[in-house]
Amino acid sequence: MENSVVSARKYRPATFDTVVGQEHVTRTLINEIKNNQLAQAFLFNGPRGVGKTTCARILAKEINKESIEDEDYDFSYNIFELDAASNNSVEDIRHLNEQVRIPPQVGKYKVYIIDEVHMLSAAAFNAFLKTLEEPPHYAIFILATTERHKILPTILSRCQVFTFNRISVSDIVAHLKKIGEAEGMTMEEEALHIIAQKADGALRDALSIFDQMMSISSDKKLTYADVIKNLNVLDYDYYFKVTDAFQQQDISTVLLIFDDILSNGFDGQIFLNGLASHFRDLMVGRTPETVKLLDVPPNVHQKYIDTSKVLNQGFLVNAINIANEFDLGYKASRNQRLHVELALIKMCYIPSLIESGEKKKNIAKPVAQTPVTKSNTPATDTKPKTTTEVEATPAQLVSKPQKSLPRRKASEEVAQIGNLDDLLSVDVDTAATEVENKVEEKQASFEPESAPEKTAPLTVENINTVLSQYAEQLKTEGRFQHSLFKFITAKPEGNTIRFEMIKQHRIQLEEIKVEFLQFLRKGLHNSALQIEVVEVKKKKEGEGRAYTGQEKFDAMAKKNPALQDLKDKLNLSLR
Repeated sequence: MENSVVSARKYRPATFDTVVGQEHVTRTLINEIKNNQLAQAFLFNGPRGVGKTTCARILAKEINKESIEDEDYDFSYNIFELDAASNNSVEDIRHLNEQVRIPPQVGKYKVYIIDEVHMLSAAAFNAFLKTLEEPPHYAIFILATTERHKILPTILSRCQVFTFNRISVSDIVAHLKKIGEAEGMTMEEEALHIIAQKADGALRDALSIFDQMMSISSDKKLTYADVIKNLNVLDYDYYFKVTDAFQQQDISTVLLIFDDILSNGFDGQIFLNGLASHFRDLMVGRTPETVKLLDVPPNVHQKYIDTSKVLNQGFLVNAINIANEFDLGYKASRNQRLHVELALIKMCYIPSLIESGEKKKNIAKPVAQTPVTKSNTPATDTKPKTTTEVEATPAQLVSKPQKSLPRRKASEEVAQIGNLDDLLSVDVDTAATEVENKVEEKQASFEPESAPEKTAPLTVENINTVLSQYAEQLKTEGRFQHSLFKFITAKPEGNTIRFEMIKQHRIQLEEIKVEFLQFLRKGLHNSALQIEVVEVKKKKEGEGRAYTGQEKFDAMAKKNPALQDLKDKLNLSLR
């Protein structure tokens, strides 16, 4: 029985043309080889499994091909690989430096590939620095790393840096198709798409998962159902069903779907993460400009676009926010099932909040006043006009401003009307009533457009007058905070009043801060007024004034009583 070779090794690219998803790197390297403009040190930077070591080996072979007629020659004696993860000491680099002094026996270049170079110690980097700065003309260094920020800047400045990108889902799917065809497998494209998404941009991970999936079926057939079952991936149908239930505000259906998901062995956090990604895909599917960001299988691509058109953008934004918030708190929750169910219940109430906002935003629409003119007066009406039926002039109409609300988007209205976090502490049957009350309060807070208010100058005298009025009001109401206004200092700065007070008074002011600010704005006729509270330390007794001679002597005599005896015996006096 022959030992099988994993796909990542069996189908490792041997030329730059077969490298997947890194055209910006391979094209530059090919041009440098053709033009004989090779750098003496390269740094390949990027995430795992995207082809850094593969490109380093291909480059090491390609640069020597012109000097040898035999195209099949592998130049093994010209290529030296060092794993810096396990050979990261100064001695290892000194040994490397000794090898660099020996010129190649065959070919033009000796190539040194140092993988995971960021694992070298600081002393090893310093030992390597001189050789990297002035290597022999036949030596070329290729450094590979996944953490570029850990490499010393002096090393980076001597290297030509190439950044490898994560490989796109479409490129991984195309590569897996070629391998599957070479292996004689029958594959569903949706299955390959799930494998590519699970790999998260790393082709090596995708090939490892692909090998695992190939072992599932004995007839060399890879199906979508087998992949989602063995990779613990939820089907897209679950997410679309949950989204429909959210729009219907059907809590019972949502909870039953979640129970079915748990019964099938899926983790609650996996469902939350998948739900957030689902809403994200619906968000990018709303506009033609962002549809290209939609990485889903072809069979559900159009379904995402169609569904996104009937969903409110405010719903998607709030749903993503809730999913992310509950995902962060999932591990800390003691009842994780209830934790996820609360998130789903909150999402069910998003449409009602949006609907309430849309109903209330046009409550106070301005009533158009049409002037009575001869053109719109019935011809049969010959009755003379009384004093109350005089035609309204344009000036008179302008002088009567109508109370109206600024127009807002539904999502903005929802954000201003209610906080979804309050749903945890509010009975679900009264949630709608509370939203209505909040809307009415906000409607009452808008003032009709009128002439600009006269702003009183912010002087210490005006501020102290308003403070006295407010203190008197608090005293009349029997509230203890009236006494703190005797001890605070007000300093006006632009549209801000800076109050300085001790900690005890600051705590008292915080209890009435909102009411206090409204009183100041009204009393000083300044709607843009803001307050800033600064805490100062309480002065000790006697602090801030000069001590008398007697006080100084008393303090000294308290520490050393012998001074008093000396003063009495010598009959001394203080001037």
